Amino acid sequence: MPDNAPPSLDQIAQRLGQVLPPGLQAVRKELEDNFRAVLASQLDKAGMVSRDQFEAQKALLAASAERLAELEARIQALESAQRKAG
Repeated sequence: MPDNAPPSLDQIAQRLGQVLPPGLQAVRKELEDNFRAVLASQLDKAGMVSRDQFEAQKALLAASAERLAELEARIQALESAQRKAG
């Protein structure tokens, strides 16, 4: 992960687990799992998506924009040819 990338839910949950008081270290893994689940749930409720989902949608949008530009150019060429023929 690049240095400027935001931390993942796993990293946030691990950081929360690391700051637990000594008496709770025995249940650290369980608490990290709970932290992760709560964070994911709240992000989902807020309408936020994961980085992977965002990147997939970004790629899909770029491909769609490229295809749209190709189709627009093709329509323009066909209209130009029709004007010349008519």
